Amino acid sequence: MRYQYPDSFVFYRKLNKPLVRAVSASGSTIIDEDGKKYLDASGGAVVVNVGHGVQEIANSVAEQIRELAYVNGTQFTNQPVETLAAELAEILPGTLKYSYFLGSGSEANEAAIKLARNYWYEKGAKSKWKIISRTPSYHGNTLATLSLSGREHYRAVYGPMLTNYPRISAPDPYRNPNSKGSTGEILEEEILKQGADTVAAFILEPIIGSSAGAVVPTREYYQNVARICQKHNVLIIADEVMSGMGRTGKWFSFQHYDFIPDIMTLGKGINGGIVPLSAVVSKKEILDLLASTSGYFNHAQTYSHTPVICAVGVATVQHLKKNRLVERVADMEGVFFEKLNELRSFPVVGDIRGKGFMAAVEFVKNKDTKEPFARSEKFAEKFTELAFKNGLILWSNVGHVDGTNGDLVMVSPPFTISVEEISELVTKFKQTLEQML
Repeated sequence: MRYQYPDSFVFYRKLNKPLVRAVSASGSTIIDEDGKKYLDASGGAVVVNVGHGVQEIANSVAEQIRELAYVNGTQFTNQPVETLAAELAEILPGTLKYSYFLGSGSEANEAAIKLARNYWYEKGAKSKWKIISRTPSYHGNTLATLSLSGREHYRAVYGPMLTNYPRISAPDPYRNPNSKGSTGEILEEEILKQGADTVAAFILEPIIGSSAGAVVPTREYYQNVARICQKHNVLIIADEVMSGMGRTGKWFSFQHYDFIPDIMTLGKGINGGIVPLSAVVSKKEILDLLASTSGYFNHAQTYSHTPVICAVGVATVQHLKKNRLVERVADMEGVFFEKLNELRSFPVVGDIRGKGFMAAVEFVKNKDTKEPFARSEKFAEKFTELAFKNGLILWSNVGHVDGTNGDLVMVSPPFTISVEEISELVTKFKQTLEQML
């Protein structure tokens, strides 16, 4: 059977692309129906952190399904949701301790911006509703989160349906290290332009994900951001959907800097790629205000706080803690990037950047000028397709340079990847580049 529209009745994300059927996975390896093995060097969409096929997590979810599968979060609490919130509170800093559980990163970011608005509304600052975001960035595919995302090829079709939130340039240490976007000055300019009394929050990925390619802003940048937001009464929302849960060698990527966000979102790694689960985490001060006014967060979803999704979160977080996998990422970062840096010898590799096990390789037409390939060449797409044929799974992104041009791949393997597998990853990467050139 061909796994392609219209031969299959599945509504695939890509209708003209034939797919391979995966049948099993373990560690960093996925096996298809013909027995071919693939090295999962991106954890899917930068999701699988604990490795594929962790039986203790699978067993805990199965046990929870048998015991208590669903109760509504407004009628009952349940043990998995209480335990997961407590497990997270143990590793969360300051008063950022209270977790609201949902089913995807998009849902979490949607809820986070509503929480920011809800907070200011209850506080009496009803004019504060605008959310400032950055370009490039990615915060989700609901209409509100897509409105905030600086990913133009995702936005183009839906432009008339999107809210015109203000967006500013993101840090770009590779091409524009001294720009106002890279220093943070542009944020204050935008707040003053919009009027501080209208701005509710600034949403950011502390270490920027696939939309920009594992960009690591400077410490000074976040010092400026924190100062500016405090000065103008603007909340900081840290989108840790991709960078959180140990991906960068700390539990949360903002911990590489000197600030604590008011609201944080989690996804992907909080569930290990097993069952959809995300979270909105809030500082106590925000919930204290809501508790003393309306008494609730004006938001609801059918599967929020439910036992099964939270059970996978409990098992994943406990597995990360017990096996010290976050610490392993920090310890292995040097080896990981040392091997990746071997790729710099290729003329099309412009930059290799990132933190922990969240890395990006940017491809350029000209190393000296940093000129990107023309979008018509589709370099990143062709590269990842060829790598896949070679048994190497990578996650590509395009358009980060100017909204149209720019080619990169994310290299973000499971935290359990071995030194030998890292060497295999780089060998296959080199093989694919040689075939491309």
